[in-house]
Amino acid sequence: MLTTTSCISAGDEVTPNVILGIHGGIGEDKKDMTPDLEAKVRAALNAALNAGKGKLDAGGSSLDAVEAAIRVMEDDPILNAGKGAVFTHEGRNELDASIMEGKSKKAGAVASVTTVKNPITAARAVMEKSKHVMLIGNGAEIFAGKQGLDIVDPSYFWTEHQWKAILEVWKQEAEAKAKNEHGALPENQLPPIHKFKFGTVGAVAIDAMGNLAAGTSTGGMTNKMHGRLGDSPIIGAGTYADNDAAAISCTGHGEFFIRYAVSHEIVSQIKYKKVSAKDAVEDVINRQLKEINGEGAAIVLDKSGRFTTARNSEGLYRGWITADGTIQVRIYDK
Repeated sequence: MLTTTSCISAGDEVTPNVILGIHGGIGEDKKDMTPDLEAKVRAALNAALNAGKGKLDAGGSSLDAVEAAIRVMEDDPILNAGKGAVFTHEGRNELDASIMEGKSKKAGAVASVTTVKNPITAARAVMEKSKHVMLIGNGAEIFAGKQGLDIVDPSYFWTEHQWKAILEVWKQEAEAKAKNEHGALPENQLPPIHKFKFGTVGAVAIDAMGNLAAGTSTGGMTNKMHGRLGDSPIIGAGTYADNDAAAISCTGHGEFFIRYAVSHEIVSQIKYKKVSAKDAVEDVINRQLKEINGEGAAIVLDKSGRFTTARNSEGLYRGWITADGTIQVRIYDK
């Protein structure tokens, strides 16, 4: 069995004095990354970091910074959230998001929305303007409209590259079913479609008052069943913040992150086992999840402003900015 100290880390060193950290999901396999795509991803991450930092510089809260950073990533079609959402099995774009602050542990989430331009803003509205934590589907959309949020036609979320991806998945499924009809493929066995994986965007921040916040937004998993939810809108799975420990945002195969309550597990290890954020996230991502083939990653900002990440995937689009404005953006190991 792996231990925290023996597992090979696929993450970043601990960086102090970070005020905002973000991720844009696991992203493309390295072999599929083109110079043009890399440039676009880096531009998106830089823009998100600057937007969040701008809120903090103006005296805004960690919630303001998280929301601003994620909105930028939702508006960028290169990432799987908002405008760049993947397609479901039925050819729809269904979006999820959650946000949480670490002082009182208030949280909000929306799930399976199809007309809300910025789900992270809707999630914050649920937290601050309703008595609930999560609203889903049409109910969430009606609520968002009543709050004056931007409502768009579902066609807004259509992007050519994500449409081509679902067409390829449907093609592979049809071919697999045809083979199965001729006895060449075991029942329920479909070809691996590794390149059409899952993606998410997220942010963690700490403000001048020492309050932590975390948020996550996603277009879900390519070809998911109608109504399927991953970890992103679930507090304690994909998102968690606790001023006594850390703020967490996750990305990966959501079913595993839900089962292992990943973001809460990381916070619990920091809070109760008194381990470092680095040791906690490595244990959960590179031991617990890795042992069950649960692919994914997490970004962590602890209560002292120390930022780190862990992943058991090849890549992770991520970046962070320190109080003095120094930005780091990485995709794989650099």
